[in-house]
Amino acid sequence: MSSSIPFERYDEEFLSLTEQVTSKLRSLDPATNNDNGSSLPPTADADLKMAHNLLLQADDLLKQMGLEARGVEDATIKRDLLGKVRVCKTRLANLRDDYEAAKGFVERNSLGLNNTDSNGSRNNNNNNGGKERLLSNTETLRSQSDTLANARSIMAETESVALEITEELGRHRETISSAHGRVRQVTGMTNRARRIVQSMGRREVQQKLILYGVGGTILIVFLMLVYGMFK
Repeated sequence: MSSSIPFERYDEEFLSLTEQVTSKLRSLDPATNNDNGSSLPPTADADLKMAHNLLLQADDLLKQMGLEARGVEDATIKRDLLGKVRVCKTRLANLRDDYEAAKGFVERNSLGLNNTDSNGSRNNNNNNGGKERLLSNTETLRSQSDTLANARSIMAETESVALEITEELGRHRETISSAHGRVRQVTGMTNRARRIVQSMGRREVQQKLILYGVGGTILIVFLMLVYGMFK
């Protein structure tokens, strides 16, 4: 169970990071702001940047947790740890969605699109329409950038997993080679034992032939003596 101690430390740190992200995003939630949700605290930009940095740290920590879980040899512990990693991935994905919603709210507020003043004129509506298009284009570019960043992250994680699999295959190959070496040693010992048994069998046959020869000679000599006595 000691192999899971580093993972538990990662898990506690991940929980701390996600709680900090939640705290930073709570102040940016439109439902928690006054004036029909149009006002933001003076620290909105700083809170948004801090939440983004905390999400990056949580993402890096989650990768380390995945590596630690996959490196556990005990199958039962490994399955439990990988289950915790999946739960953390879901929580991180939800926080990313909350962050994107908060970021959109902050950007709209900075462009004056969150105000609900009913006395606005047609020019204000046209300006808002232009701001909406600008914000939409900005969000599209940012989404594409995030997609590329996620693709790079997935590629890096895939490469890491591939390296782990390669190392694992290397260890299995060494084990198989060692087993083959032991099999060859046992085969050599078996062959030597077979030759020894065959040699002992041949000596036993030779000894029997010698005994039969000596017995036959004695019998012949005895018969000749008997024959000489009664001749």
